[in-house]
Amino acid sequence: MSEQEDQSAGRQRTVDVYDFRRPTTLPRQHSRVLEVAFETFARQWGTQLTAKVRVKSTATLEQLIMQSYDEYAASLPSVTAMVLCRIEGSESRLVMQFPATAALSWVTRMLGGASETAVPDRKFTQIEQSLISRMVEDGLEDLSYSLGALLTTPVRMDVIQYNSQFAQAAAPAELMIVASFTVKVGESLAAASLAIPADILLSGLGDVNPTVHSRDAEALVRAQVTQVPVDVAIQLSPTPVTPAQILGLAVGDVIPLPHLENRPFDVAINGTRLATAAPARNGSRAAAVIVTIEENQR
Repeated sequence: MSEQEDQSAGRQRTVDVYDFRRPTTLPRQHSRVLEVAFETFARQWGTQLTAKVRVKSTATLEQLIMQSYDEYAASLPSVTAMVLCRIEGSESRLVMQFPATAALSWVTRMLGGASETAVPDRKFTQIEQSLISRMVEDGLEDLSYSLGALLTTPVRMDVIQYNSQFAQAAAPAELMIVASFTVKVGESLAAASLAIPADILLSGLGDVNPTVHSRDAEALVRAQVTQVPVDVAIQLSPTPVTPAQILGLAVGDVIPLPHLENRPFDVAINGTRLATAAPARNGSRAAAVIVTIEENQR
């Protein structure tokens, strides 16, 4: 489609700037592992909200990306609730973000208020902050359970910020794993997000494509080949026959073989002769005693 046709169709092209010196794309293997973990967290979070607000609630993972903290903060509303959480051993903070109005409506339901009550966009009172803090702490427990070995360091709630531009959870250029959720409480929908420093999670995922030095290749191949099962056959020397002879076979027919009566049997693997053996017995079973070995250099 030409540019003129594209414009006439009412489409608008967008261009995303990508810095190859600082790649911010999650490898597919890492992305899938993290998606499963955050989907588990979403289910746990929805169950927790249902129990607290006493109305059916769900949380759905919408997007999982890696971006700088500056980009993440710029994507948030200027006024919102950002809960900064301390990660033991790290100067950066984990961020749990949700609209303040949504959190206030959750508190209203927890205290027995009506769902239709209009909630103003304001800071939390001391009582409201106490209730929301408890909700966040339970959410952090669910997060720790969902991420498992990916997040082994303790995470504790620190402070709540209401301006995304003033909340300094990490350095502007630091990469964050950002999970976006849609939280539904009753009939109300709210957009929430979770941002975790990338180095905290990626260190537990390991290498995407682990490699082994080439000098160990021969030993690794040899070790692998020695464990591959093969079929060993003890057989007489074969003789060629025509299709007519095969079709004319009948009970009692004799097929002469070139194998001498005093010659040992052939020991073959996948049709390749490797040794000769004489018939023997091992207890109640037939056996073969290796007589000679043929070296095949290929």
